Amino acid sequence: MQSSSGQLQITRATSLAEVYRTLRPYPLSTPEEIAAFYRDEINATRGGDKMKRLRLRLSRAAEDGLPFKACLMGHSGVGKSTELSRLQETIKDQFRVIRFSANNDLDPGSFRPLDVVLVMMMEVATQTARLVAPPPEARLQEIKDWFAAEQSIRQETIGITGSITAGVGAERGSLWDQVLGLFATLQGEVKYASTRNKKIEEYRLSRIKDLIDVANRLLDDCSRLLRYAYKGQRWLFIGEDFDKAGIAAERIEELFMTYGNLFQDLRASLIFNVPIGLFYSSDATRLPFANENSFVLPDTPIYKQNHSPNAIGREAVKAVLTARIDLSLIESQALERLIIASGGNLRDLFSLVNYAADTALLREAEVINGEDANAAILDLRSDYERRLGMSPFDPEEITYSEKAELLVRIYNGEQDAQITEPALYSLLRARAVQEFNGQRWFGVHPLVVDILAKQGRLQAAPSGGVPGGT
Repeated sequence: MQSSSGQLQITRATSLAEVYRTLRPYPLSTPEEIAAFYRDEINATRGGDKMKRLRLRLSRAAEDGLPFKACLMGHSGVGKSTELSRLQETIKDQFRVIRFSANNDLDPGSFRPLDVVLVMMMEVATQTARLVAPPPEARLQEIKDWFAAEQSIRQETIGITGSITAGVGAERGSLWDQVLGLFATLQGEVKYASTRNKKIEEYRLSRIKDLIDVANRLLDDCSRLLRYAYKGQRWLFIGEDFDKAGIAAERIEELFMTYGNLFQDLRASLIFNVPIGLFYSSDATRLPFANENSFVLPDTPIYKQNHSPNAIGREAVKAVLTARIDLSLIESQALERLIIASGGNLRDLFSLVNYAADTALLREAEVINGEDANAAILDLRSDYERRLGMSPFDPEEITYSEKAELLVRIYNGEQDAQITEPALYSLLRARAVQEFNGQRWFGVHPLVVDILAKQGRLQAAPSGGVPGGT
C-alpha cells in the first residue's frame, strides 16, 4: 500500500526488494505515514516530546489572541520536518498551517528578507480565497497600488512569471484577477531572485515599513475571514529548510539578524526552522524571537559520555527500523553495527540499510550479512571523511589539523572543547560532532571516531567507534 504522497510504502518491508520503499529519506508528512512509522521512543532520548511543549505555548498564545513566534532547530537528519507534520496534525482544530520552503519557494542563494514576506502574503491571500473568499477589495487595491509604483523599474527588465494555482475564485478582469496576475509575477521573482533588477530590491527596501503595514492589514483581513468561517481557526506559517546546506550564509544572517524585526512586527503566528549553529553563535542574542520560544531537537545517543553503549538510544533507533522493515532481513550482528554506524541519525541509518540491502540484492541474497553491512559502513565513512576537509564554500577557513585536534579533545571529554566556536560549528554542520540532550554535551560521531583511530590520533579500536572493523 502506498501513502497518499505516492512516495512511501506504509506497510513494513518484508523483502530486500521492498526496503527502499519504506526507507526513503523523506520526512513523514501525512497522518497515515506518521501512524505507520513514527515511534515515540526517540523522544525519550530528547528529554521528552518537544512538540507537546511547543503546542502548549502555541495554544496559550491563541487563547490570549496573540501571535506566536518560535524557532525550531536541530542537526540535519534528526527529523525536524516530521515533528512539524506531527504538530500540524495535532493542532488542526485550532490552526490552518501554511508551510513554505527556502529551497522550493525562494531562490536559496539570492532571496531577500522581503521575499519571505511576499511569499507569506501571496499564500495567505490565495489560501483564504480557496477556503472562504478573496480578501476585501480595499486590501486588494492597496496591494496593487503598492506595487504599481515599481512599474517603470520593472519595464527595464525581462520578467519571470510564476503560476498561481486555480480554484481561488477569480472572475476574469476583476480586481482579484489583477492581483493574482501580480502575484504570478512576484512568485517568479522570488523563485529566481538572482535575475531580479537590483533597483527593485533597493526600492522595496526603501519602503519596507509601508509594505509591512500592508502585509499586516492583509493578515488581519485573512484571519478574520478564516475565524468566522471555521470556528475560530487561525493561520500559522511554518518556514522550513532555512538550515539546509544550499542556503547562503549571508542570506540567513540578513533574514534573521539584519531584518529580524520584520517578523516581530508581523501580526502572524510563525515557526521558523533556524540553523542551530546560528542559535549557539555569539550573534544569538540578535535573533528576534529565538530566546522566547526556541526548541532544539538533539541527536539520539548511541554511546554515553564515557563511550559505553547507550542501550536506550540504540533501542529507540531499532524501534524506528522495526516499524519499517522486517528485521529478519538483517543478520543480528550486522544490524547492531549498522545502528552504531548511523550515530543515531535516522537519515544516516536509512542510507546505510538501503546501501546494504542493495548490495545483498546484487549478490542475489535474501538477507543482509556482515559483508553487506561493511560495504555500507565504508561508503558512509568515506562520505564523512570528505566532509572533514575544507571547501571553498566554507564561511571560515579551518584546517583539518584544527578540526582533528578539536575532535580528539571532544572525544576525551574536555569541557572547554564544548564551547562553540568556528571549528566546532564546522564540525556540527558536517555532523562529525553530535549534540545530545540532558546536560547538553557533544560527542564524536562513531564513524569519525574510526577515522581518527585509523589516522593514529586515537588508540586502535577505541570505544565509541563501530565495532568489528572493516
